[in-house]
Amino acid sequence: MASISFRLNEEDEKFIKEYVSINNLNLSAFVREAIMEKIEDDLSLDESRLAGALERARTEKHYDHTEVWDMLEV
Repeated sequence: MASISFRLNEEDEKFIKEYVSINNLNLSAFVREAIMEKIEDDLSLDESRLAGALERARTEKHYDHTEVWDMLEV
């Protein structure tokens, strides 16, 4: 199994360790779940943005250059 290390200031380390201890959690599992949830949330946001953009592309009116010139009376 691989491991990843990262740096925390002492205050953050203490806070996280206290939280994990109070809630009777495994530190590694807690950190892994937090990271995976963040990634899933970010991917979900990207999917939502893409779906919105595709929907707008299907529903918005598109103009070619001649229509724009006519509107601008060029």
